[in-house]
Amino acid sequence: MNMIHLIEHLNFFIAVLFTVLYFYQLVYLGVGLVRRKHPPRLPENCKFHRYAAVISARNEEGVIGELIQCLKQQNYPSDLLDVYVIADNCTDDTAGAARAAGAIVYEREDQRLKGKGYALDWLFHHLAAEERDVYDAYLIFDADNLVDKNFVREMNRVFDTGKYDALTSYRNSKNFGDNWISAGYSIWFLREARFLSYPRMLLGSNCHVSGTGFLVSAKVIRENGGWPYHLLTEDIEFSVSSAVKGFRIGYCDAAVVYDEQPTTFRQSWDQRLRWSKGFYQVDMKYTLPLLKGCTRLDRTSWSCYDMLMTVAPGMLLTLAVFLFNGIICAACLMEPPYIARYVISMCLEFMGSSLFTFYMGLLAYGIITVLSEWKNISAPAVKKVLYVFLFPVFMFTYIPISLAALVRRVEWKPIYHSSAKQLSTAR
Repeated sequence: MNMIHLIEHLNFFIAVLFTVLYFYQLVYLGVGLVRRKHPPRLPENCKFHRYAAVISARNEEGVIGELIQCLKQQNYPSDLLDVYVIADNCTDDTAGAARAAGAIVYEREDQRLKGKGYALDWLFHHLAAEERDVYDAYLIFDADNLVDKNFVREMNRVFDTGKYDALTSYRNSKNFGDNWISAGYSIWFLREARFLSYPRMLLGSNCHVSGTGFLVSAKVIRENGGWPYHLLTEDIEFSVSSAVKGFRIGYCDAAVVYDEQPTTFRQSWDQRLRWSKGFYQVDMKYTLPLLKGCTRLDRTSWSCYDMLMTVAPGMLLTLAVFLFNGIICAACLMEPPYIARYVISMCLEFMGSSLFTFYMGLLAYGIITVLSEWKNISAPAVKKVLYVFLFPVFMFTYIPISLAALVRRVEWKPIYHSSAKQLSTAR
């Protein structure tokens, strides 16, 4: 019976530990809800900084023109905004389409160093060598994006405060209503903007950039000697590295970027497999620096803890606990029947209640996010309601993906984009 009590206490301890470690995100949720309609005030009159919009594109001939058009039509002085496209290992006419739309195009051919991180680093070094690094900051986009006409103006208002070395934006989706997969992505990114990035900024913690629609100051690029982030999730690597180094990442709620989400499970599997593998790479490289950062007695300690919890392999740890309970169930079959029945019942109850709690927690987050951002989601009401109930299913598909990422060799693969929506139809 001592072993039974040990199992009970261990399961209880793990449940309490996870609750304590991640309770702060419930605080973020509350802050995001309470302060949603009361954003921080920013000065209307500010300096217009000079920016370069940078788009890394591989075989994006069909969509890149729309993004460049959005950037050319920004409500911002055109002489202070240049648009650069890196046509990266393209086999189509992405370069020609980008030039025709008015962008400055650099063509890159490198089959060994693949990925957005390498492409950005390559461009920054070229700009420095050509003495064209004359910008105050860089705006990073994916080729399939669309941006609100006030995107640069709003980012500039926050950047001009001088508080931040980088900024992330409000990431919406072009195709929420396509199916449950695109909706799952969309809800996750909307939650990230409203209930993670926004509260982090209000509370003085670091935000993290998420793939696209973000700003990096030229100072950071110079101090880093380019873009030295080449893991499979270079955006998360940059965010974690910034927390460790003390660079501040803020958030601009009024700067809206529209992103195209995958619609097939094959595409989604490949993309999230890369993300999961990239998170493991970040864990391997940065866990110790983050732990050290948590012990610093300054503003950066909380940012390091927050980033540590963000990249921690929570899914794997949960699966390990489930595996432990499964092994206990199998082992107790050798015990007397009354002990076996009790132990199996106890373990199954723990695993069942945990799965139910996870599902309900994800569902609650999904419902709160969709209701909070209802007017910002471009989809019929019936799809908003239907897909929010499938959001936990989308998240549960991370279970096999997380396991596969442990053993699979993963390389960067381009995601095919086909939605050439105009901005007016994405909103």
